[in-house]
Amino acid sequence: MRIRQLSPETINRIAAGEVIERPASVIKELVENALDAGAHEIEVVTANGGLSLIRVSDDGFGMSADELALAVERHATSKLADEDLFNIQTMGFRGEALPSIGSVARLAIASRPGSEAQAHEIIVDRGAKGGVRPAALNPGTRVEVRELFSATPARLKFLKSERAENMAISEVVKRIAMAHPDVGFSLTTGERLGLRLP
Repeated sequence: MRIRQLSPETINRIAAGEVIERPASVIKELVENALDAGAHEIEVVTANGGLSLIRVSDDGFGMSADELALAVERHATSKLADEDLFNIQTMGFRGEALPSIGSVARLAIASRPGSEAQAHEIIVDRGAKGGVRPAALNPGTRVEVRELFSATPARLKFLKSERAENMAISEVVKRIAMAHPDVGFSLTTGERLGLRLP
């Protein structure tokens, strides 16, 4: 085989594998984003071990329509200026999580800053980014991930059973919740409320 340049879609899907290994890693990234946004309440809902649905809702600062469009671009972040590289204060800073998730799944982000009357939403379907449109949402952000790894089906064979993935998700949420006792967390897996802290 001759050496050739990979397509941008293939590059993004390969890069996504570095950030997004399994449903629990998606939840870790999204919950850390919510914490960095100053959330006091974070709700996590999953179905089918996180493969069919992951929804993370928070009451944090929210994003404007312009920020939403940037949030799904690779290397776009609110958490780092060029001169801050040696003084990072947030959990996420690389601007990789949302674009990586959007390249391997169906991603919908709705957000509303507390200072704005209108929420907005953007959808990224396995790398294809839609436009920002009006949405209904209280102040904060809701991120929904559906059909995780549908763009990279080979990844699915490395995942464990639904029960094992749910346990990994629960461990991630518990670990983060214990480090942030001032934030309320709830986790619902399938139809069951699996966790509520504090």
